[in-house]
Parts: sequence; structure tokens; C-alpha cells
Amino acid sequence: MDGQGGPAMGLQEVQVQPVSAADLYDIIGPSRAAVLENTAATARRAFAGRTVFNVNSTATGGGVAELLQTLLATAGGLDIQARWLVVDGDAEFFTVTKRLHNHLYGVVGDGGPLGADEHRQYQTTLAASLGELLAQVRPDDIVLLHDPQTAGLAPPLCRAGIPVVWRCHVGVDVANEHSRLGWEFLRSYLDEVGIYVFSRRQFAAEWMPAERIHVIPPSIDPLSTKNQLLVPSDVRHSLQLVGLLDGGTGRPGASFTRRDGSAGQVHQPVDLLGTGPPPPPDVPVVLQASRWDGLKDMAGVMAGFAEHLEAMGPAHLVLAGPSVDGVADDPEATEVLAHCLVQWRALPDDHRDRIHLACVPMTDGDEAAVVVNALQRHAAVVVQKSLAEGFGLTVAEAMWKSRPVVASAVGGIVDQVIDGQTGRLLGNPYDLAAYASAVADLLADPVEAARMGANGRERASEQFLSDRHLEQWAQLLALLLAQRG
Repeated sequence: MDGQGGPAMGLQEVQVQPVSAADLYDIIGPSRAAVLENTAATARRAFAGRTVFNVNSTATGGGVAELLQTLLATAGGLDIQARWLVVDGDAEFFTVTKRLHNHLYGVVGDGGPLGADEHRQYQTTLAASLGELLAQVRPDDIVLLHDPQTAGLAPPLCRAGIPVVWRCHVGVDVANEHSRLGWEFLRSYLDEVGIYVFSRRQFAAEWMPAERIHVIPPSIDPLSTKNQLLVPSDVRHSLQLVGLLDGGTGRPGASFTRRDGSAGQVHQPVDLLGTGPPPPPDVPVVLQASRWDGLKDMAGVMAGFAEHLEAMGPAHLVLAGPSVDGVADDPEATEVLAHCLVQWRALPDDHRDRIHLACVPMTDGDEAAVVVNALQRHAAVVVQKSLAEGFGLTVAEAMWKSRPVVASAVGGIVDQVIDGQTGRLLGNPYDLAAYASAVADLLADPVEAARMGANGRERASEQFLSDRHLEQWAQLLALLLAQRG
């Protein structure tokens, strides 16, 4: 599935290896394990003979794909039947859906139209996927459609009598002209949907009936390659091996456990894009790991660090994202990365030596995840200076790894970070001086950074693991079935 041009190819299925419930129980403890087991037993009775279909637009490289891996792996381990299908599209389709994505975040994006031609392109691309989906889904099944890319599938599914839930992972807390334009485009596709699910209540469109709106925050999978425990020696060895830290021992690739339980080895180098040699292993690293999306503001993270370099002590900055050819549904990634490289090249030599851009290959999803895992565990401070954010899974990931976080007070980030307790919240993500000061303060005070990291670990464990997430979904889908009699 290249998503870069050519005819639409319909649907592709993503296979997810179930996660043993026993492994999760060891992490969440007996009382939470008992609640989850009771929820699972109720769900198995309610969903007997049914399959829950999840449909989105990419299998790798973004938060939605990671969420689906988490949910379906946990559900499979509890014998709840679920499948994951991915719609394909060409470059024009993903240009339209990225435009919608930006509008729902309250920004203009590329400034292109959302008129009749865009509706036609959107519907034509989804037509191939729709036919395949209708051939697989039975009236007793449930379909969860994720984000604007799949909303156009809802009307024919609803008319076929199939229960449909639309899950939107993006949004803006206060509606504006851009978000309203995005919702205007989507409304005709979503009017018949019985349940809308958002990460925050504020994200819902103004025209949506309140009784159809439900809130389920995302979660992380503590057993995944992205979040599994790595000992410090494996963290350093893995990062040296792929070229993200200087040095190395000449040993073979660091080992890790893949999602299917088999052994894997880290060996595929990252692309540092010509941004100089990697940092030494004994200097602090400030990290932002996210997609190359303008709303993640990698450029602002770099500018604020460079403008206040002296305050950062010996620390280096690493901006890490997926290889731009590894995320099918984001046509703007190449442009954002290119802009960051131009900005980096314009810096003075001594600044460039301490700022590194890295693209992580996505050809092996498990290996890519464990590299990000190692980066997050090695970082002294993890940043998520987004200009807008649906939730920001990288924040919960960093807190789970006991890292202090400096992040913008936007979207779902404010539901994760407690300012002064688990990290620092930036009231204005455009204030580069405030961002730099927050990072510099944590670099200068390792004791305070460790305290915030420990608090973050506790909060992530209590609020943002997959047992809570699956329980909420099971309850909601049971309610949906009850409403249908």
C-alpha cells in the first residue's frame, strides 16, 4: 500500500498478534485484572458470533495505527473477535483527507478547496473499499470507522443496517472557521452514525447531538515493542548500533521481543540526513519523537533550542520521526522534513553540532518501535511542543518510561501532564523562550526531573494503559447493541 498514486486498491487487512492476558495482569495487578476479566467475560457474551471491524487509513507510522495494535492485541488475548482493515488511496485522496485533518485541528493547512470536486475524489476513492467491506461485514457485526479518511463509508453501512461507530482522533478545543469548514464537508457522511467517539468532549462538532457523543481517551500498550522494558545497556547498545549515539562495541544487534513473541535484533541504521555525527552517549539528550507534521512543530523545537543553546548546558537535541515514505496517509511529511533540513543548515556550525534530525526506517515496524523506545528511555527530557494535538501518545509513552515531559497545553496533552508534577505545560506553544526555559530547568535539576518522571510513571500506569481503554470500549459497544435491541 503506497498511498502515493495510482488507482485505489480497496482494503488490506492487518494481522495483529494477541497479547497474553496473563502478561498484562502481571503489570496492572490483581484488582484491575479482575475488573478486566469480568469486562471481557461480559463482552464475549454480548459479542458472541459478532466481529468488531476497525477501519482506518494506515497500518504504520502514526498514533491511530499504534492504538489499534494495542486494542486488538489486548482484545485477542481475551478472546474478543476483532479485525483491522486499511483503506487504500492515491495521492489526491490523501491530499483531501490531510486538508480535512488540518481543518479539524483549526488550521488552514494547504489552503486548498473542499468543494464538489473534493467530494467526488473522496467518494470515488472509497468506493473500492466500500464494496469489499460490505462483502465481509454481516448485519450483526460492528464497524468502527477511524478519522476523516473513513467517514465516507458510513452512510451505506448504516443503510445496510450495520452498527457503525465513528472514532475521531483529532480536533480543536474551540471551534473556528477552519474547523467548521472541515465539519461541513464531513456532516453529510456522518449524520446517520449512531455513536461518535472523541478523545475529548470539546472536539465534537457543534451540530452533533449530545446523546451520541462519547469520550474515550487513548492508551498505550505496556507490552508492545514501543513500551517494553529495556535495560540501560541494551538502550545504549541499540542507539549506538543504529547510529543515534556515538561509539559502539562491535557486538551483534541488540535483542528484543517482537509482538508475536519471537526474538528480534536491532540492526537497521537510521538516516541522520547529513546532520552530523550522533551525540556522545554521556551527554543529556532532549528528544521530540513524532511524525513530520507541521502541527508537531519540529521546526519550533529546533529554533527554541538553538536560540537558547547556552542555557542547555552540554545537551544535544534529537528530532526523530518515521521515514517519510513509511506513512502512507500524510502527503505533507516530505515538505515538513525538507523545511527542517533547510532550517538546520542555516544554523551556525556550533549549533548544528548539537542538533540532529533522524528518520527511522519503517520497513520493520517492531524494530522501528524498539528504536523509539530506546530513544525515549535514553532522553533526559522528552518534548512534545505541538501546536495542536488530538491526544499525543508520545507523552504517555514518555511518562511510562519515567521521563519528565515538556509539552504544549493543547488538546489531549492537558489530560495527561499535570504541570509541575509530571512535567511542564506550555501555555503558549509559540513562546520559544518559555519552552527553552522549561527544558533548561529540568536539565539543570536532575533530582526534580527524576521526581517528575516517577510521578509520570505512576500517572501513566493508573490512567493510560490498555486495560482501562478496552473496558471503556467494551462498555460502549455493549450499550450500542442494547440500544439496537
